[in-house]
Amino acid sequence: MSASERCEVTNWQTDFDHTAPEYAADAPAIWEGLRETCPVAHSDRFGGTWLPTRHEEISAIAHDTEHFSSRGVIVSVFEPDIPAPVGYAPPITSDPPFHEVARRLLLPAFSPKAIRPIEAPTRAFCSQLIDQILAQQDSTGVVDAAELYAQHIPVRVIAHMLGVPAEDGDRFRGFIHRILERAGQNEEPVPPEETMVFYILEQIALRRGAPSDDLIGFLLDAEIDGVPLTDEHVLGTIALILLAGIDTTWSAIGASIWHLAQNPDQTARLIAEPELMPFAVEEMLRAFAPVTMARKVAKDVDLGGSRLHEGDWVLLPFPAANRDPEFFESPNEVILDRQKNRHAAFGLGIHRCLGSNLARMELTVALQEWLARVPEFELADPEAVLWSTGQVRGPRKLPIRILASNAASTGKETL
Repeated sequence: MSASERCEVTNWQTDFDHTAPEYAADAPAIWEGLRETCPVAHSDRFGGTWLPTRHEEISAIAHDTEHFSSRGVIVSVFEPDIPAPVGYAPPITSDPPFHEVARRLLLPAFSPKAIRPIEAPTRAFCSQLIDQILAQQDSTGVVDAAELYAQHIPVRVIAHMLGVPAEDGDRFRGFIHRILERAGQNEEPVPPEETMVFYILEQIALRRGAPSDDLIGFLLDAEIDGVPLTDEHVLGTIALILLAGIDTTWSAIGASIWHLAQNPDQTARLIAEPELMPFAVEEMLRAFAPVTMARKVAKDVDLGGSRLHEGDWVLLPFPAANRDPEFFESPNEVILDRQKNRHAAFGLGIHRCLGSNLARMELTVALQEWLARVPEFELADPEAVLWSTGQVRGPRKLPIRILASNAASTGKETL
């Protein structure tokens, strides 16, 4: 079904569409309304999809690997073609017992020790982006903080980790739009050479004869029980890193800037009290968690008074769990120094995001550098803010008016 043919949503309880622009624009209010009236919504779209909105049900699904399979994590009109337990993008699409093996394999590459050396060049790159923004702004001071800042940071970081050219970032953004935002509803077929699979297989082939000290080289050298990973396993894991490591982080960065642009008192407090930044980062992640994951029902099961059937899709809106008043006090309020904050921004259960150290670093650095250089800013046009559709929610257009800045350049080495 094309975007022009998509049927308008008339009832979020019985016919929701998580890829609709109106859902993207007003998701927190939709979750709140459903939580009060129909905590587990259903839609016939995508072959049958369920949407729980309370922390209790979302957590229960995330921890129940018997009734809910991870072989499908992106709701689509297409069925996953690689069955459990491995799935098409291990470890996120893997079920036990293979999941633990595939996850443990990647842990060293995303440990705090592995992420630490990336912080300095990430900081320098953020400063470089701000240099360019300040140099390009017109007399109105209006810039797009999503297109010119947030969207570039994780793209450059992931390209650096994979050992691919930085300019491939535009291709990454195309992959993300087709796979995550359009959910298999692309109007035109994509030429094979423009697909993510073709790109990754090309990179794997380049590395086969030339060992490299990067994440692709790490995967090609890795073994499970003495056996090298298959090309399919390497392909799937790189695809996971591209899809899960880019859109999610740029969405969190953009949403945080969007919030601060409307709350100058909190911006001023973060600048005056930099020691609050670790707490503020966790609170931004809670309040603006970007990721909704999905599961396939493996066995018929009851949930929140509804009967879910084998083969149904189930969305896990972790952002909705983070807004549940039964789990968080004042959930719709951003409290920079919130102390009790067991948020679900990185997921729940065995599939909790193994890239959380990387994401936290990028969000922290992006906000620190922005506030150091752009201490006063506001939304130029709230109505012009455009939120992404699909299972990752964040601003795609974010017009910001810069009110004051320090254009000094750091001159540090960048990624």
